[in-house]
Amino acid sequence: YFTGTPSMIEGIGLDEIAAETVRRHEIAFGTKTYRTPGLDVGGDYAFRLQGEVHVWTPETISTLQHSVRSGDYALFQKYTEMVNDQTHKLKNLRGLFELDFLDEPIPLEEVEPASAIVKRFATGAMSFGSISWEAHTNLAIAMNRLGAKSNTGEGGEEPSRYVPLENGDSMRSAVKQVASGRFGVTTEYLVNADDIQIKMAQGAKPGEGGQLPGHKVNDWIAKVRHSTPGVGLISPPPHHDIYSIEDLKQLIFDLKNVNPTARISVKLVSEVGVGTIAAGVAKAHADHVLISGNEGGTGASPLTSVMQAGSHWEIGLAETHQTLVANGLRGRIAVQTDGGIRTGRDVVIAALLGADEVGFGTAALISEGCIMMRKCHLNTCPVGVATQDPELRKLFPGKPEHVVNFFMFVAEETREIMAKLGFRTYSEMIGQSDRVRAKDAVEHWKARGLDFSKVLFKPRPRPGIAISNTGKQQHALDRALDNHLIEKAMPALENRQAVWIE
Repeated sequence: YFTGTPSMIEGIGLDEIAAETVRRHEIAFGTKTYRTPGLDVGGDYAFRLQGEVHVWTPETISTLQHSVRSGDYALFQKYTEMVNDQTHKLKNLRGLFELDFLDEPIPLEEVEPASAIVKRFATGAMSFGSISWEAHTNLAIAMNRLGAKSNTGEGGEEPSRYVPLENGDSMRSAVKQVASGRFGVTTEYLVNADDIQIKMAQGAKPGEGGQLPGHKVNDWIAKVRHSTPGVGLISPPPHHDIYSIEDLKQLIFDLKNVNPTARISVKLVSEVGVGTIAAGVAKAHADHVLISGNEGGTGASPLTSVMQAGSHWEIGLAETHQTLVANGLRGRIAVQTDGGIRTGRDVVIAALLGADEVGFGTAALISEGCIMMRKCHLNTCPVGVATQDPELRKLFPGKPEHVVNFFMFVAEETREIMAKLGFRTYSEMIGQSDRVRAKDAVEHWKARGLDFSKVLFKPRPRPGIAISNTGKQQHALDRALDNHLIEKAMPALENRQAVWIE
């Protein structure tokens, strides 16, 4: 009936569509002669009592913030219980999964420490401009303390942040993003990166570009982005210099020449067929690929996209991992996923489906003070997270310690689940999808037709083929013309002498 629309997990049929239509009609017009007073409260975007069900509720947000501010791991466990319970109530695909635990878990002290696991974590791409200077630098300081990575987003970064602070902290973001608008992208910006991320799309709004409203573009933001104050900034949906995988390969090569020590990452969206694209990205010599799911990005996406667009990261991640393994490419490239990652259980499922690394966006913002007021686009965030208003920024409550506590708590919960599964290191866990199974009894009438066999399929690689990132790409930079030109130009670069190159 829906030709040209493949589904990796099957789903509903005509009977379910008919039943859903009847239910909608009954809600709108009722089954009796009298009408219910008033309209439904809705709650699709902002949380409303008796409205649309959300994972982030006032209760989960307050519990998480209290736990990270007090350093109370027991309170954090209450938060994860609430989130995982809501997840199991069919909020997302992993709520339909069960983990295959051992009868006897291994001793927790034999499991890789949280300080090592946390190095696989990153924050999502949230730009300076979309969020305040305080919120942006707070994330960077926290992630640098952990040895993890923060992301600039598409908004550039002040050169002053490349210099460490007197107390040893650093506000430098490890991941520098290059997106379609190229805002803030300079040579200095690129050479001060551990990862350079080419954003092809965003998980919460695939096929759409970004937009920073003009009222958030003050003089400071405009200077960092090399733009005009008060003028809205729009990132087009496509890169206008990338129309093929060869064009992408050229950009990867160019960025690698600018900063040979940085990993070049490509951000893709979870969708059916993303595995083929990821294989092309690996063959184009990217060091890293990010598969972004549809649950995140709620602060900067239009309501229609938040509710209707995108696909779950479980689908895209599984397809990407399976395709890379089948083509013998998995060892050459690191795979990361993000989009609604909230707990250690989410991290474990991501690893079992093939993720070397995991990204956190909304959860990291909430840990530093976000209360999900949904005012990001209006510049009126009451806690100073997503605003450029000087008075509102004074109300920012976050500290690096809060973010550090959050990630250490997530890593500790990850360790506890690893012990139950029998894995001593994170690396052992990558791609072991046979340790995840679909729930035997699914209660919801619309979920009974789901089939997760394709998502949970474990590829059988040929001998010698890696199932996680174990090697490096061969970029052939030694053959680049840049090396010859730099060598010839050394007198000019070092001593300011005139140089003539033939």
